Amino acid sequence: MKLRTVREVSVLTGVSVRTLQYYDRIGLLRPAAHSDAGYRLYDEESLMRLREILLFRELEFPLSDIREMLAAPDYSRQKALEMQITLLEMRRTHLENLIAFARNLQTIGVDSMDFTVFDKTKLEEYAAKAKASFGDTDAYREYETRQKGRTDEENRTAASEMMAIFTEMGRLRGCDPACAEMQALVRRLRDHITGNWYTCTNEILSGLGQAYAAGGEMTENIDRAGGEGTAVLAAKAIEVFCAQE
Repeated sequence: MKLRTVREVSVLTGVSVRTLQYYDRIGLLRPAAHSDAGYRLYDEESLMRLREILLFRELEFPLSDIREMLAAPDYSRQKALEMQITLLEMRRTHLENLIAFARNLQTIGVDSMDFTVFDKTKLEEYAAKAKASFGDTDAYREYETRQKGRTDEENRTAASEMMAIFTEMGRLRGCDPACAEMQALVRRLRDHITGNWYTCTNEILSGLGQAYAAGGEMTENIDRAGGEGTAVLAAKAIEVFCAQE
C-alpha cells in the first residue's frame, strides 16, 4: 500500500498543507496512518475521499454538511457522484444563461429589468435534497449519538469484524443464497450493524443489500474480503432474509 506524506498530497492535489491539517482536526479527512515521527500519511482511499470533498466544495457545500454526509451510514460514493454531476450540470446551465444575458446587454444594450436569470432557487433546492438524502433519518441520528462515545479504534475493529462476515460469506459462493448457513450469516450481519452503529431494520438491510451489489466501492471491498461474486451473493441472501422475516 503506497502512503503519501501530507506535503506530497498537497503537491498532488493543490490543497494546502494547512487545509489538510485542518480537515484532520475537524474529522473530515483523517490520515490513514502516521509515521514514526508522527507525520500524517495518506493512502489511496484517503485521496478518493479528498476528491469527494473537493467536488462538494466546488459546489459550495459547507464543510460541516460535507462531514455529516460522508459520515452517514447510508452514504454511497456512487450516489453522491451522480448528484454532484447533476448539480454541476445545473450550475453550467445557470452560468451559460448568465453569459448569454451579459452578452445581450453588451451587444444590444437593452436595459432589461428581468432578473430571473439570477435565480438560483432550483440549484439550492436540489442541493438541499442532496444533503437530506444522507443523514436525515432516525438511523443516522442514532448513529451520530452512538458515535460520540466511540473511539476510532473501536470503529476500525467493528468494520474489520463486519468484513470478516463477508469473508465467511465468500466461502459459501456457489451455494444457494437461501441455505441455512448464508441466512445465519445475514442475521449475524444485521445484528452486528445494530450492535455497533444503528438499528438495522429489514428495510435498511434490504437497501444495504442493493448497495452491496450495485458496483463501486462497496462491491469492491466486499469482493476483496470474500472473493469475486461475494457482494452479489450477499445481496441475494439479504433479499431472501428480508422476504422471510
